[in-house]
Amino acid sequence: MKLDFSQPLYALAPLAGFTDLPFRSVVKKFGVDLTVSEMISSNALAHDSKKTHKMLEKSSLETPYSIQIAGSDLNVIKRVVEIINTKEGVDIIDLNCGCPAPKVVNNLQGSSLLTDLVQMGKVIETIKRYSNKEQTSVKIRLGFDEKNHVEIAKVCQESGADFIAVHGRTKAGRYKATVDYDAIAEIKSVISIPVIANGDIDSPSKAKWVLEHTGADGIMIGRAAVGNPWIFHQIKTGKESVESTLIKEVVLEHFDQMIAHYGEYGAVMFRKHLHTYSKAGYQGASAFRDLVNRIDDPSQMRVVVAEFFSQDFFKNS
Repeated sequence: MKLDFSQPLYALAPLAGFTDLPFRSVVKKFGVDLTVSEMISSNALAHDSKKTHKMLEKSSLETPYSIQIAGSDLNVIKRVVEIINTKEGVDIIDLNCGCPAPKVVNNLQGSSLLTDLVQMGKVIETIKRYSNKEQTSVKIRLGFDEKNHVEIAKVCQESGADFIAVHGRTKAGRYKATVDYDAIAEIKSVISIPVIANGDIDSPSKAKWVLEHTGADGIMIGRAAVGNPWIFHQIKTGKESVESTLIKEVVLEHFDQMIAHYGEYGAVMFRKHLHTYSKAGYQGASAFRDLVNRIDDPSQMRVVVAEFFSQDFFKNS
């Protein structure tokens, strides 16, 4: 399924440890247009890691669906693309050129590819050449230590990328520096492929402003959707508040999806999500987080979660 950029496209950004299949399934129900797998290590996938293969799995709801890979060795990339080619229901292969994590960067992967644009171009070309998927995309930052965003974007386009997502910081800026939306607008003005804007988009009003300011063809939201998966519904409808009954329903569905996907250990993994879901507006949230940190049993945790989220309140964006 080829992406439709005739109107603004809303995408869920890949976030390691958060945007797994259960979470993406929940967000998809709130109108997000594109979901992306967690970042997949090309080396791990090429070596047939069972855990990594499981990360490729998608929900039946996820159409279109993108798998994001990180890597720079062309032989490994070719092998990984051939593996992904066998997976049905995958529409896009996305190359990560933005991750700032040291263990990724130190292996000429993620944002460190921005220091070697020749190699970055070759990786994109390799994906494009061997992929049987509808589209190839690239997630970039504005540069490594300094901004050279226009050059980076042009290489992506010239190497065959069908669209790009731009996080409006350099690698050095990690997630703290001010997002440079002017730079995203500049990229949009000099290339012809679609551009998705990413970085600190955390409300319907901010989403609207970013689209207008940058001229981007869509926006990508990551951290602001954690604990707040209905943000895409709010953006599309302009509705500012979410009813507490809906929040309870979503949290329990997310919990059930975690258990179905990971087994009993899914309850332990779900603690971090409960920490974010419970952050705003609930009485006794601190005591609740302390309690769930000590619960391992899924049945017991579900009872505690259902009781806590039965509180009546409206959550604003």
